[in-house]
Amino acid sequence: MKRRSATIAFRCRAEDAGVIAEPVPARTVLPAWLRRLPGMDAERLSATNDGLTVKRCMPFLDALGAGWILPLATTVRLEISDGGRTVNAGWEFDREMVSTHAPFQVAGNPYEPRPPMKFHNHWTIRTAPGWSCLFLPPLNRPSDVVQLFAGLVDTDVYTAPVNLPFIATGSDGVHVLPKGTPLVQVVPFRRDTGLTASIRPETDDERETRRRVHRNTQAGDGWYRRMARAGR
Repeated sequence: MKRRSATIAFRCRAEDAGVIAEPVPARTVLPAWLRRLPGMDAERLSATNDGLTVKRCMPFLDALGAGWILPLATTVRLEISDGGRTVNAGWEFDREMVSTHAPFQVAGNPYEPRPPMKFHNHWTIRTAPGWSCLFLPPLNRPSDVVQLFAGLVDTDVYTAPVNLPFIATGSDGVHVLPKGTPLVQVVPFRRDTGLTASIRPETDDERETRRRVHRNTQAGDGWYRRMARAGR
């Protein structure tokens, strides 16, 4: 019997449809620098260097393309001053976009004395029963202005917008975050996997399997993509 596929739904207020930036599959918005990067740098190719770049690294690319990107709904300005101790936010949109948390809520965090803040998200995410969503800073897409925090939400039960906590890490000055800026990467997953851990030394057979896989990876370019990666 064919297994029915699960779905993820993004819902906004009717008056926001076509106005705020929409979620997009993460694989469709790869960073510009990566799109420009060749899979092999011919100038580096030599007898001792295969010239391959990160564009040929499937684990890196699969992380970039996992799940969905939840973007900034509208353009926001962050004015950072006093070495990051003071952050003022502004926008022209008619909904709240940024607010603050009390510093005591994250006392001792490594970003102190920068204040904790949050972006207001105007999308509600709904998943099938038994599915949750992991909210992550966009993977392999570091920002020099903000650092988002990760969170995990049972989006099959909590059917209201999830706001997105962050620290403004940019230098002093005014930073403009355009509408559509990737804020978080939303990765749905099934909770009832029943996965348990086995922690012990490897057996002889496991050692040989590890060596064979490693040697295959070294012996031919693209072996992982063709033979060891699950079909996607």
